[in-house]
Amino acid sequence: MGATDEPRAVSVVILKGGVGKSTTSINLARQLAERGDTLFADLDPNGHATNGLGFEDAYGADLDLGDVLLEGDATPNDLIRETEHGFDLLPSSNTLEDVENDLAGAMQGSARIKSKVVDPLLGDVYDYIVFDCPAYPGMLNNNALVATGNVMIPIEPGSSAIGGYKRTMERLIEPAREYIDVDVLAVVPNKLEDRIDQRTEDRELLENLNTASYEVNPGQPLQEAVPDFARITAETFEQIDAGEIDTPKPGIRYRSSLSRSLQHNQPLQDYDPESDQIPCYEELAAIVTNGGIER
Repeated sequence: MGATDEPRAVSVVILKGGVGKSTTSINLARQLAERGDTLFADLDPNGHATNGLGFEDAYGADLDLGDVLLEGDATPNDLIRETEHGFDLLPSSNTLEDVENDLAGAMQGSARIKSKVVDPLLGDVYDYIVFDCPAYPGMLNNNALVATGNVMIPIEPGSSAIGGYKRTMERLIEPAREYIDVDVLAVVPNKLEDRIDQRTEDRELLENLNTASYEVNPGQPLQEAVPDFARITAETFEQIDAGEIDTPKPGIRYRSSLSRSLQHNQPLQDYDPESDQIPCYEELAAIVTNGGIER
């Protein structure tokens, strides 16, 4: 990690399933591992990321996060597994929903991951910690926000795309901001595959993200949280429609290798190192390193 870089934790979250959250989280962690010591923490009870990395045994283990957060008779190091991809894994478990229920009745229940995981590890052991969060509001998401204060929101094309973003802001981010600072580092369009010189769902999503008046952070319009790989100005859209420039292919594009990589228990970098989508994840890692988008 460079001397000017600060240790940083980030939560990848959206209150909508099936939008590429785990894929984004894993590949972000993989690229951060190129920049410093990285921990990937799977807080989603479905364990998609844990199982996708080949740690089915950890998902069903007797020792779980509850033993760290609630019982106090274990440390994160008792759970953390070393992967073959340059980062470590704090696995999910099939008992994580029970842990979440128990956190609701615990004193300082929303701060347990901060005090038991992030505070002891971030800066001393790891330069970066990435949390893959559940797709519903609750104590696990609350813990992640308190522990990180930084968020990336993945989003995919479709009629409910902006609705998922708004729901995440209204039901998760804004309530948390009444008590803590939460910085949305980036809103990440992914799973794009259609042309944007026609009226497609991809075009609609990119126009919404790049021209909407919503505030993503206080005083910051949504388009300022769109990574460069998905940033298209109104002028560029006009040039596309007039045929004055070649049609770009912005956003993280659908590639079969992205889905196949987890079937082979690997991030994209290791499964298909020549993939044209790896620079997108490298850019996301740079955003985490810098603490935001620098244009």
